[in-house]
Amino acid sequence: MDPVFNRNRAPASKMDQKPEDRRFYGRRHGKRLKPGQKNLMETLYPTLALPIIDRGEAEAGPRPDLAGSIDPRSFFTDMPQPPDSLWLEIGFGGGEHLAHQAQHNPAIGFLGAEPFINGIGKLLSKIDEHDLKNVRLYGEDVRPLLDRLPDACFDKIFLLFPDPWPKSRHWRRRFVNDWNLDMIGRLLKDGGEFRVASDDPTYQTWTMRVVPEHPLFQWTAQGPDDWRNRWADACPTRYEQKAVRCGRTPMYFSFARKPRSA
Repeated sequence: MDPVFNRNRAPASKMDQKPEDRRFYGRRHGKRLKPGQKNLMETLYPTLALPIIDRGEAEAGPRPDLAGSIDPRSFFTDMPQPPDSLWLEIGFGGGEHLAHQAQHNPAIGFLGAEPFINGIGKLLSKIDEHDLKNVRLYGEDVRPLLDRLPDACFDKIFLLFPDPWPKSRHWRRRFVNDWNLDMIGRLLKDGGEFRVASDDPTYQTWTMRVVPEHPLFQWTAQGPDDWRNRWADACPTRYEQKAVRCGRTPMYFSFARKPRSA
């Protein structure tokens, strides 16, 4: 058995001390955009997109010296009122969940990150349809941007149906890992919520093991229904619906950021 799946072994810091892999492995392009999406990419997207940080710097590793160099509230200066709080969705896919949350929480500023251009096009259609003013987009690997944001700037962070990378030799490619949990824990306010959803059994087991073992997080579930049922304020995504049709069972995990030391 690969050591990362041996649940009887003692926890290992930083995933057996192996170095962080910051290369990006996902897709960036798919089918040709529909004409309406292509038009929105040319007109609406430039008004919502944040400047992209150099890809080479992304792979070079985290830059703790840059933490706090960008104020995320500056992304939302053209909202009617300053946002009450900031929420982040990492890898928003087709944007169904992000658009739903933004529509139902107009006083909150939403930052959505997605390198897949077709996913951005789908979300832009929803933003345009509902005239959403509280969404900003980052169309690349979000980690270099997050390195630059200040501590405790988000109230919620969502990671919904990430690439599972089920082969054991690919475990470092999974977004849920010690290094990214360090980053998420730094960015969440005390008591802030980190939500993870997955339909992949390997990723589900991995998440249930890795996040509760991390010193910055507490699993808030009181019983099985808390991870079997979708959050009451969420909506089913296209990917989730496809998983259910294919006979896969999604799980929904909520983790709270533990209080910082006084």
